[in-house]
Amino acid sequence: MITPADLRRTLAKLADNHAQNQAAPVITPLDLAKMHRKKSCQQDSCEEQNVVDIPLFSKDDSTAQDSGSPEDNLQKTSSFSGVSPALMPPRRQADTPTTFASLDAQDLPIIREYSAGGLVFDSLGRVAIIARHSRSGHLEWCLPKGHIEKGETPQETAVREIHEETGIVGEVVDSIATIDYWFTGTTHRVHKLVHHFALRYVSGDLSVLGDPDHEAEDAIWVNFKELNAILSYPNERKIAWLYAKKAHRRSNSEETHA
Repeated sequence: MITPADLRRTLAKLADNHAQNQAAPVITPLDLAKMHRKKSCQQDSCEEQNVVDIPLFSKDDSTAQDSGSPEDNLQKTSSFSGVSPALMPPRRQADTPTTFASLDAQDLPIIREYSAGGLVFDSLGRVAIIARHSRSGHLEWCLPKGHIEKGETPQETAVREIHEETGIVGEVVDSIATIDYWFTGTTHRVHKLVHHFALRYVSGDLSVLGDPDHEAEDAIWVNFKELNAILSYPNERKIAWLYAKKAHRRSNSEETHA
């Protein structure tokens, strides 16, 4: 027989079990942050600032969360309007250095070379030029010239080099111009300056046998007016043009003073 006292004890026990088995409220990290901030502000007597709430999905909303695209889900979880970081264009990365062969060559050590040569004229107004192979193997027609040796003046170098490469002994009668250009070797870049002179024929016959470097393949006499069509290098054609211009100006000056 169950007495009223037994019934009260049973009901009390059931109530205690129900209270113990009741699910505890879910506390999110955002709730903990708010509680911590509120407690800190109360202790420091500070004013609470506005906090943007980001609503979290419940278990019932998990299907809806996974049903959309990542961009849609990010927009759903944000409580403020505007572009989500996932929808913004990616930040432009710093451009990587562009590589060009001509620019890479600038990292090579630079050396300077000095040469001299020029136009040697015979009594008929012809000019001695030579044929030599370029670095790429092509046969090119050019003016005789070469490196300035230690202790030489540019004029002395011009006389020596023209004699070695053409067999003609000349005498410097005028200075024309100095040209400079760059070229790249396998281990360095070269800045070359070449002094050009006008020389008159003194003696000798055309020959390349005296070239100690064996660079000259042939030597010929060419009419001065034909140099522009025969010389391979534009800067040497310009040397011929500059000399013609200088000679023409000198001729006009002499006629004026006559």
